[in-house]
Amino acid sequence: MSGETTGDWTAWPGERFALGEGLRLIGDRLIMVDILTGRLLELPEHGEPRVLLQLDEPLGAVSPLPGGGWLAAAGTGIAVLGDSGVQRWLARPEDGAATPMRMNDAVADPHGRFWAGSMAYDNTPGAGSLYRVDPDGTVTRALGGLTVPNGPAFDAEGTTMYLADSARGVIHRFAVDPASGQLGERTEFATVEHGSPDGMTVDADGHLWSAIWGAGRVHRYSPDGELARVVEVPATQPTSVCVLGERLVLTSATVGLGSPGEFDGAVLTTTL
Repeated sequence: MSGETTGDWTAWPGERFALGEGLRLIGDRLIMVDILTGRLLELPEHGEPRVLLQLDEPLGAVSPLPGGGWLAAAGTGIAVLGDSGVQRWLARPEDGAATPMRMNDAVADPHGRFWAGSMAYDNTPGAGSLYRVDPDGTVTRALGGLTVPNGPAFDAEGTTMYLADSARGVIHRFAVDPASGQLGERTEFATVEHGSPDGMTVDADGHLWSAIWGAGRVHRYSPDGELARVVEVPATQPTSVCVLGERLVLTSATVGLGSPGEFDGAVLTTTL
């Protein structure tokens, strides 16, 4: 990969994203979304991001389906995507909500379930939910009363889930029944005083990484919730993180910034 550098960070060549998110390693492919433009993109090791597909509505995050295609948190619900866009909707639970809603971040757990959060466009407190999609395609509202859910992220066994409510500056932790997907009691794992916890991932050592929106940082937490490391980022609004061995890759956003800086909205990478 070639691109601009700043300090220890290198920016992917190409555009700056309004709301880059959903960074995931799928096999040997690194993918992301630009939520508000409805685009799914691949980040080749060398060269600019490549658009895989584009929807006419927001695209929060995706997970690959066996045999091809994607399961997506999109628009007001959960969709199956093909190369040309939406093939079918599994559910649109936020249609007709009291305030206009959209799906936000989402991820698949180690047991093949897909978890997706929703939020109000105007950040109405408590309007958001977390939905679980079981392998048979059943969509269940697993949790309500959220404002801006981000993540979730799972440990390697799929028995612990971390979920950020960004607007409230808190990361929650839940036990998960691997057989049923039922959530156990919610506990407070960590709070963020400066900025907001955004996209998250769990590394090979069981530590949780969280992009900190508004603070230009990434936090790494130990399994007991201790803040073990802070990595400064040359972008004000980092949104999602991916750990690739000794490399850290993150997305960021320009939305809401009056005068974005050079690296705001960039995909950035550094060596850990």
